[in-house]
Formats: sequence, structure tokens, C-alpha cells
Amino acid sequence: MEYSVQQAAGETSARLGRLSTAHGAIDTPAFMPVGTLGPVKGIDPADLEQLGFGLMLNNAYHLYLRPGHKIVAEMGGLHRFTGWPGAILTDSGGFQIFSLAKLCKVTDEGVSFQSHIDGSTHFITPETAIEIEEALGADIMMAFDHCVALPAEKTVVRDAVRRTTLWAERCQASRRRTDQALFGIVQGGLDRDLRVTSARELVALGFEGYAVGGLSVGESKAEMYAMLDVTVPELPASKPRYLMGVGMPEDLIEGAARGIDLFDCVVPSRHGRTGSLFTSFGRVVIKQARYLRDEQPIDPACGCPVCARYSRAYLHHLFQVKEMLSSRLNTIHNLWYFADLMGQVRSAIAQGTLRSFRDEFYRSRNQALTEVSEADEPGLDGHRRQAGWD
Repeated sequence: MEYSVQQAAGETSARLGRLSTAHGAIDTPAFMPVGTLGPVKGIDPADLEQLGFGLMLNNAYHLYLRPGHKIVAEMGGLHRFTGWPGAILTDSGGFQIFSLAKLCKVTDEGVSFQSHIDGSTHFITPETAIEIEEALGADIMMAFDHCVALPAEKTVVRDAVRRTTLWAERCQASRRRTDQALFGIVQGGLDRDLRVTSARELVALGFEGYAVGGLSVGESKAEMYAMLDVTVPELPASKPRYLMGVGMPEDLIEGAARGIDLFDCVVPSRHGRTGSLFTSFGRVVIKQARYLRDEQPIDPACGCPVCARYSRAYLHHLFQVKEMLSSRLNTIHNLWYFADLMGQVRSAIAQGTLRSFRDEFYRSRNQALTEVSEADEPGLDGHRRQAGWD
């Protein structure tokens, strides 16, 4: 894997880059669709290609449990197994172990846990995490880290940072393959000093890229952005920077403005399955009765294949009758929206207009045609306060 910064914007910390892998090059900032068990739910690899994605995320924890990393390796690795020709990043599974597994016990040696599927007992160390990810064969692997739930006592967060560094060293030492990149994951909760400490310790280990983890786990957006403000400047400008598990549209813009290159989240697919559709003017909740006779596309300004062919009335009908096509079409629309949004962000960075692009984004949201709660959509002034741009 190679990464080159092509242009840095003067008005913010945003930059344009290109991530080159054995399975294609990705222009950054970029969003990664999440295929937890291999596919993005209901979406064919050809759909992702047509939507313009070149990099997706698979989850090592889930694939370790089903069908098993050894079976995936026997089938030729993730690319052959899933039929996805583009690049793949695998999360090490640390977050999933701590958030999903039953009776999880953490020591410096590793983590023992019970599967959330069948209750079977497992023990994963940094060494076995790398073994799993190397067997899966992704282009980019994530180091095994200790992610704590927020809020948390400083002593708990400090211990997790210490353990994350310890495990990162062991991940580096246990690597066998030379054709996969390995990213370290910065932890530190909402503590500025611990975030800086974690970043500096990981940078000293010389990873091919760095992720900011442990955010979007219940903290406010203002707190999340504040952690990015102190963490990103500590990461090498020559290496890709990845904000893990964060994917609301405003967060992609705010993250890119702070120098983040990669994002992933289940938001486009999960929201699609629940009938929440992203548009240039806010969100359309397709189950609402107002769309029963609405002949318009989801978004008249959208260029996706769903908006080119189907009305809101038809999509409303599909959702109401629980037709499986509903999830597929809604997800395709949302993924197109995210791909297009990132393309607009890259164009704004290239033109040096990311600030004005951001303000226009929020202004359009304030003029939304749908009724969305203030908690979800605090508006232009609210986002300015949370993001700290004013």
C-alpha cells in the first residue's frame, strides 16, 4: 500500500490524497461501505463498483465466528470469497468484542469472551488477531486495541491506552505477510492528554496508517470534534488517517476539514433498511403517509439509479409491505448519496472552498422538507458551535 498527499487546503486542515493498493487506487477523503459479514446487506459487489466505491470494510470478529477465518483462507481470501475486486480493510474486532460479546474479560495477555451468537468461549490475543486478519487477506488490517465505553474514569481510559500500545507492539511483531498494511488505532477516550499520548506512542511504532478509535460511542459531536482537533495534528502527514465508525454526513465534512482521509459507518445501509433516506435537503422518512401519492423521486437533484426510476409513492409502498426490494433500493440511494457527498468534499478541497461548502450544506439542511428533531439536526448555528468553526 502507498499513500500520497496530492493537495492540502489552506483554509482548513483538509487534504486530497490517493491510497494505492493491490486492488486499486482510492481518492481521499473517502467513505468505506461496511460489509460486516462480507457483503453490504442486500448489495452486490457490482452495485458498489457502479456507485464508485473502491474500498470497503469487513469485520474480522464476525468473520472469525462465521464462517471462520481458516475457511475464508481456504476459499482464497476475502476477495475471492466475496467476489469483491476492490480493496478491503478489516477491523480487528476489538470494538465488537467489547460491545457485543458476553462475559468479556480483558487482561494484558488478551481478551476472553463468549460469542454473542452461540455463547461459545474464545480467547483472542494481539497475535491471534493478526493471524485472523492475515488469513482473511485484506489489503489493510487494523491492530488489536482496547476500546472502552464512554463515559469512563480516567484510570480506566489510561489503562486502555497503555494496553493498546502494548498490543500494538505485539501486533507489529507478529506480522508474517508483507503484502498487507497495518494501521494503529489511537485511543484515549475524551481525555486530551491521553489522546496525545496514545498517538505519539503509536507513531513511534511506525505503522503504515493511523486510525482514531473510541469515538461516536455516546459522546457529543462537540466532544468528538475536540478529540479530532488534538489527535490529528499528532499523526504523520504522510500517512493515511482513518476515523473509525463515524459516518453521519456532517461528520464526514467535519472530519475531512480536520485532515481525516478515511471513514466507515453502517449509516447508509442501516438507515436505508429503516426507510431513512439522505437527500440534498435533509432526510426523507419514506414510511410517512405524506408519500403515499407522491410522484417525485426521493431527491429531484439526485443522480442515482433509484431516483431515476422510482417514485416516493412506490418506495413508500415497498417499505409498508416489507418487500425486500425496499431495503436494497433505499441502500443503493443512500450509498450513492455518500459517494456523491465525498466527491463534492474533494472538489471543495481542491477549489479551496470547503468552508463555504460546509455552510451551504447546513443551510440546505435547515430548509429541509422533512420534520427532523432538533436533537438530530441542530441546524447551522448549532453545528457551528459543536464543530468549533466560529
